Amino acid sequence: MKNLIVIGLVMLGLFGCNSKQGSMEVQVEVQGLKKGTAYLQKVVDTLMVTVDSVEVNGVDKFTLSDDVTSPEMYYISLANFDKKILFFGEKGIIKVSTKLEKFDVAAKISGSKNQKLLDKYHAMIFKFNDQQLSLIEANFEAQKAKDQFVLDSIDKVSRSLIKRRYLYATNFAVTHPKSEVSAYIALADLYNANISLLDTINNSLSKKVKASKYGKKLEKFIADIKKDEE
Repeated sequence: MKNLIVIGLVMLGLFGCNSKQGSMEVQVEVQGLKKGTAYLQKVVDTLMVTVDSVEVNGVDKFTLSDDVTSPEMYYISLANFDKKILFFGEKGIIKVSTKLEKFDVAAKISGSKNQKLLDKYHAMIFKFNDQQLSLIEANFEAQKAKDQFVLDSIDKVSRSLIKRRYLYATNFAVTHPKSEVSAYIALADLYNANISLLDTINNSLSKKVKASKYGKKLEKFIADIKKDEE
């Protein structure tokens, strides 16, 4: 029994004390952080809301928590710091490790199945983004040279790239119908895509995902679009 008490005290020392208990526990390590306030936030009705916070003093490890009824995107931020770590929150223990000077870009997240899928999706999307940036640069050079033939060619390639990106996002979501991240991708990356792509994703989702926060939002989003088109 004494050993259990000692272990508990050690864990409190390793991770900043936090009185709030929730179905999701986020264990955070920020190398280089000495003092400040850390916040766990999420969007509620278009407003950023703080659901938990902790004072950090002398340790770079702390915990934050929230009761997650449906997996959704969360943010970790620091007081007087404009960068945020974005991750897909869900029930269970999620671990986040990063460095203060590279707070958002160096963040490594584990423990969230939806986040793991989202990372895989973003890895391909970043490749599409790199190709798009190259096209923008080429378009700028063609404009300076007033080369209409090249400009038309770039426009054709750019349209094809956008189409391939939309199809990839749709295929990824349809391939993972039991994950809430699929509904999130539809809302975040396909909001201006053809309604048929959104319908394809929505019709593929499991009952559990359709009943989730993003599943309900996607259903309403599609219904609103169809209503406006009538």
